Amino acid sequence: MATTDSGLRQRRKDRRSSNETVTSKGEAEHDEVVWGKTPGGEVFRVPTTHDVLTLFHPGYPKSHIDLFNLALLGLQIVIYLVLSRKASQIFFLLYFAFWRGAYDAGLGWVLTKQSKRKWIVREAQRLGWLDEKRKPEVRRWIRQQLAGKMGKDYSFDELPLEYNTWLLFRQLVDIILLNDFLAYCMFAFSCFRVPEGLSMTVHVMRWIGGIALIAFNLWVKTEAHNVVKDYGWYWGDVFFQRGALVFDGVFELAPHPMYSVGYAGYYGLSLIAGSYAVLFVSLAGHAAQFGFLVFFENPHIERTYGQRKPLAQRSPLLPRASRKLDEAPETHTRQSSVSSAASGDPPTPAATEGETATESEEVYTETETEQELDSASAMKSKRNSLGLSSISSREDISRSHAKRVQVVSQHDLFHRYFRHDTVFLHNVDLLRAADFQLVLVIVYAFALTFTPSLSPSSAFALHFVHALAWCLFHSVGLGLLLRAQSQSKFLVRHYLKHYHYPQGDRGQGAVQEAFQNWKTIYNMSTAMTYASFIGLVWRTYSVPQQWTAGNELLRHTLGILMIGLHIWSTLESYEVLGLFGWFFGDFFIEDFPSHLEYTGIYRYLNNPEVISGAAFFGLALISGSKLVFALAVIRLLSQWWFLSKVENPHMRKLYGNSIRSDAGFVKVIKKVAQKNARLLESRAGRHAPEIRRVAREVKGTFDKVYEETAEVVEDFLAKSRPKISEVVQDTKVLLQQSRERLVISRVANDLSAYDTKKYRVAVIPSADGTYRFHLGEPIRVKWRAPLLHSRKDWIGIYRVGANQSNLVTKTSSLGMWVPVHDDEWDGDIPLSVRTPTTATPGSPDVEEGEVVFKSGALPWRTGRYEVRYHHDGKYNVMGLDGPFDVIVDKPRTLDFEGVREALMRIVPLCLDMDPSLIPQSCRSQIASSDTASSAPNPSTLARKEEGDGRDPDDFRFWSERQARRISLAVEQAFAVELTPEVIVADANLSALANRILVSKELFSE
Repeated sequence: MATTDSGLRQRRKDRRSSNETVTSKGEAEHDEVVWGKTPGGEVFRVPTTHDVLTLFHPGYPKSHIDLFNLALLGLQIVIYLVLSRKASQIFFLLYFAFWRGAYDAGLGWVLTKQSKRKWIVREAQRLGWLDEKRKPEVRRWIRQQLAGKMGKDYSFDELPLEYNTWLLFRQLVDIILLNDFLAYCMFAFSCFRVPEGLSMTVHVMRWIGGIALIAFNLWVKTEAHNVVKDYGWYWGDVFFQRGALVFDGVFELAPHPMYSVGYAGYYGLSLIAGSYAVLFVSLAGHAAQFGFLVFFENPHIERTYGQRKPLAQRSPLLPRASRKLDEAPETHTRQSSVSSAASGDPPTPAATEGETATESEEVYTETETEQELDSASAMKSKRNSLGLSSISSREDISRSHAKRVQVVSQHDLFHRYFRHDTVFLHNVDLLRAADFQLVLVIVYAFALTFTPSLSPSSAFALHFVHALAWCLFHSVGLGLLLRAQSQSKFLVRHYLKHYHYPQGDRGQGAVQEAFQNWKTIYNMSTAMTYASFIGLVWRTYSVPQQWTAGNELLRHTLGILMIGLHIWSTLESYEVLGLFGWFFGDFFIEDFPSHLEYTGIYRYLNNPEVISGAAFFGLALISGSKLVFALAVIRLLSQWWFLSKVENPHMRKLYGNSIRSDAGFVKVIKKVAQKNARLLESRAGRHAPEIRRVAREVKGTFDKVYEETAEVVEDFLAKSRPKISEVVQDTKVLLQQSRERLVISRVANDLSAYDTKKYRVAVIPSADGTYRFHLGEPIRVKWRAPLLHSRKDWIGIYRVGANQSNLVTKTSSLGMWVPVHDDEWDGDIPLSVRTPTTATPGSPDVEEGEVVFKSGALPWRTGRYEVRYHHDGKYNVMGLDGPFDVIVDKPRTLDFEGVREALMRIVPLCLDMDPSLIPQSCRSQIASSDTASSAPNPSTLARKEEGDGRDPDDFRFWSERQARRISLAVEQAFAVELTPEVIVADANLSALANRILVSKELFSE
């Protein structure tokens, strides 16, 4: 808000026509004219104002409001003198809290509404305070109050309503600010004490420091007022415009000096008072002021003076060599490099070239200003002209000598080096090995820190749980993850969904990164499984006193032999499998040859991993602990589950019939068994046929039971699969409904005063004449209501079937609603309750209108919906229409052209058809879009962007919410999941189409 008079005058001088003069010949040089501009565009001369100190100057006239203010201030002094010390402390604490609340909460709320919707001015118009015809006496009184405090250049009748309303508002501000300040001082004086136990030097330093802070406070406030003047001091830019922000003087000392260092006097007075109560009240008051800054001041400055910068804007960066040739030697600094990269940022537009406030209900639905479009079109991208091309002649080679280095945009360069990076615990992805290890280290650090001293039994239990957790995580947790990778390429899908990879890598980047992270997590899990198990053994093991007594020596010998067997089998398995098989590479990599080799230990065993668990039983024998033995059994069972449910199904899927049924060891055992069976037969004599019959019956019974059981299980799974899918879908619907039902339905009690037959709501058909709307397409709804209907009526969109009653809505609209009178609402809060004038005889007794659902008010999930007209800001249904369908275009052919064509329809609608955001290749759709009535002409845009070399498929965003819409649309149109971060990183139709095709290709099998 800080602006200097000279800067303002200069800006106004440039804005006005040539026949207007800034100063008149008869005026002194310092009496230059300052011009203001209302939101409606009316330019007026800003009169001279006087600061708040004139309230105490006897030479200036006093208005009734001034006298009331002085009376309140005097009353505080009288109360301070009359009340006891304790009573004064309590009274002024509460009194200061009241005025501080009136300042930070009251003024903050009122000013926010004025900043967004000009609420104060609208209320003045509604109440007719400044209307000579409606309330002449009130207007005359206000005129007397304002004119008496102004100079000769003030004319109440000639100045606009906004300026006079601001003058009236600033008198209210004076009451609040002065009483807030004096109430704090009275509280500090009532708490004054001389701290005991301090030396005279400390007391002197305390007073010197306090006085210095108070003096510094006064200097900061004075300097700040000299910069911003009364216009900024009283938030004049909320009412009218007088210039742009100028950070000068004390505003270069600290950020927001009036709210930060400008409150140093609080702490100075706390030092002088020597009271912790004053200090804590000062901290609370200062914190409340920062709340005012965060919730009103900063958003208002951003709305009024800020300029939104679109995401994914591709500003070309010159190669380093080119910069060195183009820049002068003295500009070869880091600062110049940064500025050159950011030189494409458009300049901040003049604050007086439009409305002072903007609609801020949806921060992503606004369009750029004309200056932003001009600046955006001036950003030259040479990606096409400097792209790699085939060189067919020597002339092409010599001509391409200057094009060796491809120009890269800052957007692409950023996403090349930064990909959802973890900052502390932000963006943590447990499927990334580094993030998993980070979380693990933090958990162990906290566990070591906060674990109390434990008894021996509790320590054993803790180590058992620790080893059990790693055992189950290694076999079951990673097993489920690996099975999901085998069935649906879960890990690769995860990385394609969440991370951006260069265009043209055909998805190999995601495969490689998924496999690399899997290897790290698997190896760490293996190591921690062994380490935790050994830790448990160490806690339970005790060295025998007599090795030869009992079975101690035998247990240790067998245990060591089993550990040796484990090590041998593991080494043999690794020798056969290699790194590819050890890390289950065939779950990820399809380029390796798919063939089985039964060599080494696999010549004898199909699953030697079972033997590799012998070490756990060996350690159980050595320790002699039941806990260790129990854990070894659990580890064996979990390993068997992993083999039977994860590895073996994947092997059958990958290698089919080439998998042998029996290994060498099993074959030998079967041969021995058959030989023994024949020997038994020969010795059985006449009982041999009976033995064979019983054996066949038993075997046949087992085979029959197994086959029937397998058949029943397979039949059950086949029949239950669609039911399970249906249950999953129903669960999703129930979760959605539970989210919708998080609303308390408020109903009105005055329905008898309204004729419900006069209410009507109807959806206007889409452009093709049907009630089918594409995802993101604006939905227009006509409504009709009695003339005296509530101004807080609203219309919502709901899924068909979400509400059982047609009389009362009992589910939330989830943001899909618009007020009938949008200009009378501030977001979801009605600004006022206005009623139209009574109908004259012969005039219609109903009011009709039309509302448009767009941007965030639209449903972004396909389905069947209905519209409901609600009464008085509540949930009584006065009208209903529907159903209508929300659809999304799917590609006619799953190829590049088909996917790109579908995206050319989806992306512009998700970007609100904003011409400054959508791809140039989609600009032709603006002319045929119903939402483009207020958009610039496409031909005009084409002329503006003539010569712009950027990729015509590039698009941009105002916020990540628009990228989230595209993500949802892509998921529904192509069944491919991509996070908004990936959408922002691509920001190109062709790149996005290629990514979708790669995903479909990878997951098609």
